[in-house]
Amino acid sequence: MILTDILERNARMYGDETALIECEPAEGIRKSMTWTEFNDRSNRIANALIDRGIQKGDMVVQLMMNCIEWLPIYFGILKTGALAVPLNFRFSSGTIRLCSDISEARAFFFGEEFIDKVFPIKEKLDKTVSTYIYVDSDSPRPVFSEAYYDFLYSGRSDPPEVEIGPMDDAGLYFTSGTTGAPKAVLLTHRNLEFSCYAENRHHNQVHSDNFLLIPPLYHTGAKMHWFGNFIVGAKSVILKGVCPEYILGTVSREQCTIVWLLVPWAHDILIELEQGKIKLEDYNLDRWRLMHIGAQPVPPALIKRWKSVFPNHEYDTNYGLTEATGPGCVHLGIENMHKVGAIGVPGFDWECDIVDDKLRPTPLGKAGELIIKGPGVMKQYYKNPEENAQTLIKGWLRTGDIAKMDEDGFIWLVDRKKDVIITGGENIYPVEIEDFIINHDKIRDVAIIGAPDERLGEIVAAVVQFKPGQTMSEEEFFNFCQGLPKYKRPRRIFFGDVPRNPTGKIEKPKLREKYC
Repeated sequence: MILTDILERNARMYGDETALIECEPAEGIRKSMTWTEFNDRSNRIANALIDRGIQKGDMVVQLMMNCIEWLPIYFGILKTGALAVPLNFRFSSGTIRLCSDISEARAFFFGEEFIDKVFPIKEKLDKTVSTYIYVDSDSPRPVFSEAYYDFLYSGRSDPPEVEIGPMDDAGLYFTSGTTGAPKAVLLTHRNLEFSCYAENRHHNQVHSDNFLLIPPLYHTGAKMHWFGNFIVGAKSVILKGVCPEYILGTVSREQCTIVWLLVPWAHDILIELEQGKIKLEDYNLDRWRLMHIGAQPVPPALIKRWKSVFPNHEYDTNYGLTEATGPGCVHLGIENMHKVGAIGVPGFDWECDIVDDKLRPTPLGKAGELIIKGPGVMKQYYKNPEENAQTLIKGWLRTGDIAKMDEDGFIWLVDRKKDVIITGGENIYPVEIEDFIINHDKIRDVAIIGAPDERLGEIVAAVVQFKPGQTMSEEEFFNFCQGLPKYKRPRRIFFGDVPRNPTGKIEKPKLREKYC
């Protein structure tokens, strides 16, 4: 049963029950949608797209912030047999154009927040995009686009007559390599369906559960965790805003049972509780049964603090990647609190191994590359045969992450793929920052590394080597870095030599050992 079939079933079985809720505490806004409305809107979107020439195998971009319409649009795209192409809302205009070029997108959904990114590249997008849908009802739409609700209600509410099979292509998710250049991960309907079963098997969602969805929906992690509720017709709340008061307040008002957090959000909740800025007695949190964390390494001390405040919570850590249809290929397991610090054991229907450079299994306790195999492994990197040849080996996916396995079969992450820095759940690629900083006329060499941070997991740190006779103050350096996006700016700086090996690669393990 593929995702669109599950939605049809939910509409039949739970039609008038609430499927989705959107909460925006800052504005006092609450919207809701039943399973019947969810399914009807998806059908209308699909039929409206088909009326505009979208066919099975086409691609449709979705560039939107989280909102109650995000998922009906996503499912509407799937119902046409086209591929959904969700884009990171932090992508620049240039990257959006590149993703659209690779996918040869035919239609393009976008929100108000992205007008300034879309408008400068529209002429380039027009080479393939014929339909633009503006998903905002409160502000004037760009003249080249259709208003979302006009578009929505132009479509019929009956299911489109498109035959879709489990092995058909379903989505193109853009990730990034070590240089920050996006790679397109091609996922099938079977991949998406499997993630429903895996997530539900791990966290035991039932129809009465209520999942609080906070991370961005373009990311496989957020959506695939929601799939565990979706498959049993359980409702979910989309929260716009991540401060501790909003999170606890929404859990209390909506009686949420499951919350997926990033490390900094969990950290902020504990800090505000310790400082008395918020008080547990002001909230009704009795139904909150599970808190789980993914997307970055989790400090064991954080979870011990959390359990001391919320002793009745189940807890899980989830490891995953876009190429494996999101989280779950490795997870700690709610029964394994004694192993906090490990990323866990192979997830439901997954195999894992640790191998050396020649793909031979390593001895227990010895570090090697983590490889995984299961129904969630992507079909391929789209239009990228070189990466496919390196990454997909006889059904196994090479993660590029360095890990080791203990005597109990638990996997521990040693280092991350190609020196990626994970700060607050976001991947930051050092080469992008290094390429910017090296342009300063006083700087000879630079290395970007991740420095440990209790709240964010890691922060960006720069090791800077000057040209002979040159120097600068920390203030001058940080002022120069204002040219970078805020989340990529170094937070710490070290002045010193940048060591490189004989092939010219920066020896970052040495720098991390010295400075971090």
